[in-house]
Amino acid sequence: MQLALTAQLAFATCPSFFSSSERSLNNGLGNRVGRLNPLRLCCSVSNGWGSGIDSESYEFSRKRKVVEHICLLKAKDDLSDEQEKDMLDYLYTSQYQMRGIIATTLGRIENQNPDGYTHAVFMRFQMKEDVARFYQNSSYLGVLKNHVMPYCHVLTNVDYESEVEDDILPIFRKGEDFNYGVEYMILIAIAENAPREQIDDALGDLEKLKVELPSLIVQSTQGSNLNISDSEYTHAAVVRFRSAEAFNMFLGDSKYRDIWASKFQTITHKALAVHFSVDPVGTEIM
Repeated sequence: MQLALTAQLAFATCPSFFSSSERSLNNGLGNRVGRLNPLRLCCSVSNGWGSGIDSESYEFSRKRKVVEHICLLKAKDDLSDEQEKDMLDYLYTSQYQMRGIIATTLGRIENQNPDGYTHAVFMRFQMKEDVARFYQNSSYLGVLKNHVMPYCHVLTNVDYESEVEDDILPIFRKGEDFNYGVEYMILIAIAENAPREQIDDALGDLEKLKVELPSLIVQSTQGSNLNISDSEYTHAAVVRFRSAEAFNMFLGDSKYRDIWASKFQTITHKALAVHFSVDPVGTEIM
């Protein structure tokens, strides 16, 4: 089991870069309490390795609850560039047809992964009720039927509640720091018999590591999957890195590797990590 997990995570250390598509939009923000008290994680970027952040002040800084949505797609082998653009454009603009979405990025996955996912979508919602309405929204269902499923044969969704700094730019993922970089998504399936203490310990060590590297990370969130009935994954994290170089430095960090080997492999029966590049799209708050 540990060997399988190691193989699934190892690909992330040798990313192969291809073209990507990314957009972002913001509309508002709300507040909601989650099911399993997800661990808090929000790192503001600063210059210099490991500088610009104090763990104690971070712990007591004001936070705002948000709900993150991840959708992974497996496109058909014969997907053309025009069809890909059509699919991504409709997925992106679907946010204009509903309330509650406050940030969106999407793009072509740049690393090979064992499950063969080709594209990823990230959306941030105000609260859990907005996500529930999103899944039932007629406009979104129409986008899936007419512009996604003709080109894709598998969709995997994960939703989790987390917290971010209670400030307009990190909430809406706007400003220069969010205008480019790499979006990194980690999906984890924790074993059913894993002790809660070990789960909290593993996630806590992952949180501390990210807090220690603010020069690499713009923002990061993590939490337990609210959509567990429709997904094999129990937890997820989304990390925005400043650049491809920062992303590779994080993956190569020995402490990051040690956390996976010593804390996660003993309680995890599956993990999936994917990433895509974020292109500059402007800094205006919509």
